[in-house]
Amino acid sequence: MSIQKITPFLWYSTQAEEAAAFYASVFPDSRVVRVTPVPVAGSTKVVQFLLFGQPFIAMSHEGGESFNHSISFMVNCADQQELDRYWEKLVEGGGAYDNCGWLRDRFGVSWQIVPDDLISMMSDPDPVKSARVAKAMMQMNKFDVAALKAAYAGAED
Repeated sequence: MSIQKITPFLWYSTQAEEAAAFYASVFPDSRVVRVTPVPVAGSTKVVQFLLFGQPFIAMSHEGGESFNHSISFMVNCADQQELDRYWEKLVEGGGAYDNCGWLRDRFGVSWQIVPDDLISMMSDPDPVKSARVAKAMMQMNKFDVAALKAAYAGAED
């Protein structure tokens, strides 16, 4: 695992190793690289893993704070099938759906599962187009790619 200038670091109270293995099972080009017990700190473990080839580090150590929406991971999806697959896998085993393409996995981590072109549609210089997409998006939990594209094109009028 190469050294990154910035690497996401996640602190779990008890389940870093389970979470890393779960995420590696969901995404291609992903794996747990190393689990290192920290003997001077009780049951603390440091877990290095890759998601889509991106290095992550997680730690299990009692006293970690709960995750919240202020930090999330956005997964860009090529089509509805890919979006559905990641959405369903990430909520499996106790996760929860949320509004506007957000979900929380069973470990409490927030994810945004979005179509590849969502940001470009939302930032279109035509304010009417971007407003239609925003309005459609606000009515969805899991994104419907065809409905977002229809809103962008003005087909819902």
